[in-house]
Amino acid sequence: MKFNEIKTRNDLANLIEVPKNKLTYVLYILKVDSQYTDFEIPKKSGGKRTISSPRSDLKSIQRSLSNSLVEYEIELSKEKNKRKVSHGFEKERSIITNSQAHRNKRFVCNMDIENFFESFHFGRIRGFFEKNNDFLLPREVATVIAQICCYKGKLPQGAPTSPVITNFICRILDMRIISIAQKYKLDYTRYADDLTFSTNDKFFLVQYGKFVESLKKEVCNFGLEINDKKTRLQFKSSRQEVTGLVVNNRVNVKREFYKHTRAMAYKQYTTGEFEVNDEKGSLNQLEGRFSFINMLEKENNKGKNKSLAELSNREKDYKKFLFYKNFIVNKKPLIMTEGKTDISYLKSALKKHYKDYPNLITKSGKGFQFHITFFNRTSKFKYFFGLQKEGADTLTAFYQNYYFDSKKDRLKYPNYGEYFKNCGLGITGKPIIYIFDNEIESSKPLKKFMNVVISEKIKNEEDFVKVIKDKLYVHVEENIYVLTNPLIGEKLECEIEELFEPEILNKEIGGKKFSRASKIDTKKEYGKEIFSDYVKKNYENIDFSKFIPMLNSLNEICILK
Repeated sequence: MKFNEIKTRNDLANLIEVPKNKLTYVLYILKVDSQYTDFEIPKKSGGKRTISSPRSDLKSIQRSLSNSLVEYEIELSKEKNKRKVSHGFEKERSIITNSQAHRNKRFVCNMDIENFFESFHFGRIRGFFEKNNDFLLPREVATVIAQICCYKGKLPQGAPTSPVITNFICRILDMRIISIAQKYKLDYTRYADDLTFSTNDKFFLVQYGKFVESLKKEVCNFGLEINDKKTRLQFKSSRQEVTGLVVNNRVNVKREFYKHTRAMAYKQYTTGEFEVNDEKGSLNQLEGRFSFINMLEKENNKGKNKSLAELSNREKDYKKFLFYKNFIVNKKPLIMTEGKTDISYLKSALKKHYKDYPNLITKSGKGFQFHITFFNRTSKFKYFFGLQKEGADTLTAFYQNYYFDSKKDRLKYPNYGEYFKNCGLGITGKPIIYIFDNEIESSKPLKKFMNVVISEKIKNEEDFVKVIKDKLYVHVEENIYVLTNPLIGEKLECEIEELFEPEILNKEIGGKKFSRASKIDTKKEYGKEIFSDYVKKNYENIDFSKFIPMLNSLNEICILK
């Protein structure tokens, strides 16, 4: 069912997947106006802005309605092939896409609609859904939608539905403004209440007054009003900004924003804390700032295949922060495995024996909660650190690259381990645990890792081997540990899959047998990924007793620090 097919309130409830009794209870028993919390935040231009935040039950209904409207709007855009100028709260659009349309222009003009959300009252919203050709809803249904969306008779700033509702209603205004923009050879975009126009026409300055007058008249006819105090014309010779981003050449953050972010990070590294707007900041806030800066760097470098040595200074700053957050001050023990299937085995074993390892995992009504983190090798860590999606050798390379001095590759591989060890509070994070298969007799990953650390971290090979055989783990340095699985029977080497009983390893799935080989005959065999999925789904019925020594060692490491 689509919105234009709705006939009753029940249809609406079904479409937005909200139980009718919940909708009735929130709208008519609790009453919508009692379901908000008001608070104020400072405006950049001075003064205060009131935010009205809906409480959980109403907010969940609003989110469901908002998501359904967004999907419907996407369908309409495809069907009618209409030009979209709105970039605020739209899928795959943002302040970045909004700014890109005005990059490298002779003139950029910014305008702001005054009291934007508050200008859309209950009657106007109900009337839109009743009369707009894309909806034509019965009055009772349009009334319910307006009730869901409005607070004290108008759209509140802070509700999930407000942006999508205004985007729908303002489509008509956008089309009218496009006509004016075309007349004056302007590009036009809108981000909520921010209107932006730009041009390379050198004669625009002569027509600027007439353009503003025409625009204000059209906006006024639509029942809105331009805020004259926020109207400004920016020239190429000065810094041009669109929705907070600089657009003179490349789209970028203001230099001050970048400098402040670097200063915050340095203070965090050296003192363990920093401030944002005179309040104590968090690592998530700092990561948000770095991530946003990096998003713009990524956009500006599209199509470029950069090496680690070619990272920009801004990318290097983000890289340093990522290392700090994940490996220096990590709040939970971090498990780094050879591949993702190892993670699945360990999680399944811990779930089976969760009562024995309350420091690692607990179970409640909401399910299992891990008190350790399993490292996810995302594309971000591949780009910044060269950590490939799979493989044990890449773990060894990561450790060697970022915990040792490598003068010829210093641009690619800074010694972050040493830098943060001697910076401020030092390394305060929980253990970082590298897990390898127990293959120390041959030139396999564990032996390679051992060879890397022996020269500086461990006295000799005999010490490393003795400790590994005795405890299954070695403390390498600071918060770095290496852990392996126990050997089975008289074997000199053993992969983690060999800890499963023969009946599990020989389990046929779809008429195929399990193979641990990197290359398999897919007609007769299935690989580690399918096997790990089987283990994950059937962990309650699988014998994990041979994993116990490894889990004990993991638990011992995690309670050491």
